[in-house]
Amino acid sequence: MNGGHLPAAAASDDLKSQLLPVVHNDEPFGQKTVGQHLRTIFTPKNCYIALGPLLCAVVCLCLRLGGDDTTTAKNMLGVLVWMFAWWLTEAVPMPITSMSPLFLFPLFGITTADDVANSYMDDVISLVLGSFILALAVEHYNIHRRLALNITLVFCVEPLNAPLLLLGICATTAFVSMWMHNVAATVMMMPVATGILQRLPSSPSSSSEMVPPAVGKFCRAVVLGVIYSAVVGGMSTLTGTGVNLILVGMWKSYFPEADPISFSQWFFFGFPLALCLFVVLWCILCVLYCPKGTGKVLSPYLHKSHLRRELEMLGPMSFAEKMVLSVFGGLVVLWMTRNITDDIPGWGCVFNGRAGDGTVSVMMATLLFIIPNGIKKGEKLMDWGKCKKLPWNIVLLLGAGFAIADGVRTSGLAGVLSKGLVFLETAPYWAIAPTVCLIAATITEFTSNNATTTLLVPLLIEIAKNMQIHPLLLMVPGAIGAQFAFLLPTGTPSNVVGFTTGHIEIKDMMKTGLPLKIAGTAFLSVLMPTLGTYVFGSKGGV
Repeated sequence: MNGGHLPAAAASDDLKSQLLPVVHNDEPFGQKTVGQHLRTIFTPKNCYIALGPLLCAVVCLCLRLGGDDTTTAKNMLGVLVWMFAWWLTEAVPMPITSMSPLFLFPLFGITTADDVANSYMDDVISLVLGSFILALAVEHYNIHRRLALNITLVFCVEPLNAPLLLLGICATTAFVSMWMHNVAATVMMMPVATGILQRLPSSPSSSSEMVPPAVGKFCRAVVLGVIYSAVVGGMSTLTGTGVNLILVGMWKSYFPEADPISFSQWFFFGFPLALCLFVVLWCILCVLYCPKGTGKVLSPYLHKSHLRRELEMLGPMSFAEKMVLSVFGGLVVLWMTRNITDDIPGWGCVFNGRAGDGTVSVMMATLLFIIPNGIKKGEKLMDWGKCKKLPWNIVLLLGAGFAIADGVRTSGLAGVLSKGLVFLETAPYWAIAPTVCLIAATITEFTSNNATTTLLVPLLIEIAKNMQIHPLLLMVPGAIGAQFAFLLPTGTPSNVVGFTTGHIEIKDMMKTGLPLKIAGTAFLSVLMPTLGTYVFGSKGGV
């Protein structure tokens, strides 16, 4: 007992934090008219909130699904409509909507509370948490900025070559995005890129007559390069985007007896695909935004001496930075060597398959809280205060995706909905793969890529079963196609980050994104039945 007194820590927190402002409403309640009361109740946001349960009720009470016992499937569809209504309208904060399966699934008889809660913490979620903590350490010690400046220095040759400099910026962004979420990579790299662009006479306050057209074009190329390189780079690894993690989680959920998709296995397929797309992206940007003579126009403003001065301001690499890089490098090596080939099993065989990618991700992240930072006695590389920026919204969204996938499968809804795509079963695979990719790529322009994957992949699994082909032959094109949100600013948060810089317009995204989307679909249609069959062993059904 503390005798009614607050603990010291709580008291200090109370003193540091501001009290919530007290709102005084001097207007008597009775003086408001009925119309004023109704206007405060029937706001657009409140209507959007009511839209979710209303649509759910319509589906559950009025919709008829084919089959004998489809009550659970109908309830699952109603919950799905409810959640997507809230996600699309943002009537309720996205993380809160992502937690709604925890109460909706048990109440609608879809699954038990324990089963749905298990979806929110598994090896894939552990992989995300560990990689996010490492990403925060990289950001805290400015390692990403040092990396970007060093790579840009390499590509900033004399005389200045604009396409080569653009290649350096895009390649750095893609590399960073391989090891952390692509949105986080965009947020981290955009200030670095715009810092380079600030040297150019393209600020809003400058006179438009004084700015050479080549400068404005190069600015657009850099911003487009950062947002699209982050997406492309994220495709190559499991940690680069939530879609890849959702796909892996669904594979594990639907086919628990099959071998899980490892980090190295995905990399051997995803990296060649990402590399092909990256080359196409760079070529598109060079053709559209780097005309001949751009380097000569930019050279008075961009010089190696400027970049060296910024690098010198960071000082020599500290002990803490070296330790974070060592932990990060060790994690990548462990990810890549857990499962290598059938002949060379990797270190995972020592633990009889009990250790996963999430195991080493959390283990290496834990080292950051043990190794001293060499700056102040007793301080470690990381503490929990530095982890307050952990993107729990993404973690909860992934958990919701896994919960929805389980609910769609166990309720029988996947089988019912897949009948609507039965026409695909008679088509040859070479036509189905690009069709699936284009469907996903179209839907993802209007909703999140995670939501598109969560909805589409379970249906593709049922179609693959009916066609008696390996499910990954359809799952992978559907999931990767959901990442081709290249046309609209609202397609992904990365697009929003680039659009808010003021350097690009929707027409720029359309000109660059459309050929990139077509190229991605073509590459995926060729690589999946060839390289994908070899990497995933998907020659027959599961």
